[in-house]
Amino acid sequence: MITYISIFITAIFVNNIVLAQFLGICPFLGVSKKVSTATGMGAAVAFVMTIATICTYLLQKYLLDAFGIGFMQTIVFILVIAALVQMVEIILKKVSPPLYQALGVFLPLITTNCAILGVAILVIQKEYTLLESVVFAISTALGFMLAMVIFAGIREQLSTTRIPKALQGMPIALIVAGLLALAFMGFAGIKVG
Repeated sequence: MITYISIFITAIFVNNIVLAQFLGICPFLGVSKKVSTATGMGAAVAFVMTIATICTYLLQKYLLDAFGIGFMQTIVFILVIAALVQMVEIILKKVSPPLYQALGVFLPLITTNCAILGVAILVIQKEYTLLESVVFAISTALGFMLAMVIFAGIREQLSTTRIPKALQGMPIALIVAGLLALAFMGFAGIKVG
């Protein structure tokens, strides 16, 4: 039980996929202008990340390792992630057209979101069990969503303040992202178990 709690807390706060490992920066910067859009993107990434981790874990253990074709890992994982993103895109288009429109071009970009591929590869490298892999994927997705929502909230507040012309837009966003990463570094001292 302690292992799962440790994985959960570490993935969300200590080794946050965006703020500590710098994976998934494209959607982090691109879809974080509104909290609602950031939440939707976080939920979509959480779904794809969790399902992709389960599928890729099973494929790795029962296909790639079993037949000695581990060198195909990256290509197989990318194909699985691409198929899952297509499924999410179709579902969002039918279930929530406003969210589908708000995510725009960033929804297909989940396919190339290195955070999803990174998590799928990390669970194999860390030799997690299937349950540990699922906990890690969900926790990492929650950490991704937390970082995006906090960042989006700050960016919404920044839109109502006076910022020097040279810092408007992406420069202030990168400064805020850096400060947010520094804030999350404070969790590095947490010891679980």
